[in-house]
Amino acid sequence: MYPLKFKPILKERLWGGTKLNEVFGKPCTSEITGESWELSTVKGDVSVIANGYLADTTLQELIEKFPNEILGKSVVQRFGTEFPILIKFIDAKQDLSIQLHPNDQLAKERHDSFGKTEMWYIMDADPGAELIVGFNRDVSRVEYEESLKNDSLLELLNYEKVVEGDTFFINTGKIHAIGAGVLLAEIQQTSDVTYRVFDFNRRDKDGNLRELHTDLALDAIDYERKNDFKVDYSKESNSVNTMVECPYFKTNYLNLTESMVQDTLNRDSFTIFMCVDGEAAIENEFGKVNLRRGETTLVPGITEKITINTNGAKLLEVTI
Repeated sequence: MYPLKFKPILKERLWGGTKLNEVFGKPCTSEITGESWELSTVKGDVSVIANGYLADTTLQELIEKFPNEILGKSVVQRFGTEFPILIKFIDAKQDLSIQLHPNDQLAKERHDSFGKTEMWYIMDADPGAELIVGFNRDVSRVEYEESLKNDSLLELLNYEKVVEGDTFFINTGKIHAIGAGVLLAEIQQTSDVTYRVFDFNRRDKDGNLRELHTDLALDAIDYERKNDFKVDYSKESNSVNTMVECPYFKTNYLNLTESMVQDTLNRDSFTIFMCVDGEAAIENEFGKVNLRRGETTLVPGITEKITINTNGAKLLEVTI
């Protein structure tokens, strides 16, 4: 039950680039690698353990065998043996499509899936890089449909310039897109359900337009302008700084200049660490792993104490 590392699941994307390899050292073989799935139990894309005696076992196999020990009893009570979190690093060389995600109810009815609430932590951004998050004013459904017909949707959207450290919470229904030149860490519910509504009329390598989900999106969109997406959080050194706390995950920011010990006896949840800068060694009573920028570990829920040894690291800590 030592801290687990996993083989990255690399995804070619029309909008992807080369930073996942150049910056993080991911074993990419394509010049359009857009995503590295670090922790996943999405069907067809289940993470495989890379370290220790459990190497080559899948995360799902381990959870099925040791649910309480890996997830924590309270997590099992809520989700059974389904791992509720999907962890990614994303490199957007080009703009992503304009999209949104359905809530739990719609996702369950239509796709037998969780909804997709997510958050982004900006790890790097080219000068002037932007995100699209929400509308720039309240919009009616009729107005939105008209904008699709006359190709003016972009005029209704809210643009946010970003720099390293900026953090955004994207609740279900919020229209959004990652802009060109952004490298980020993404934490989300376990779901691969996306409604794409506009893709800049781009064509794939075979000359085809990508599928849009216009009709599915109509009753999933939140048409109100809401200023609820930019996360204001403390960056105090050597403290646990809460970033996001929602029903699906809790994320803390650890800006460490020295080692830290955490008592996790009563946490009753697995703990994920994403290293977004520097290096650290993550240790529990069963073993340890070394993390550098762009790497992730899962510490099993049975852990009673976590020691983070570092001279300098910025970590995102995710629990349920």
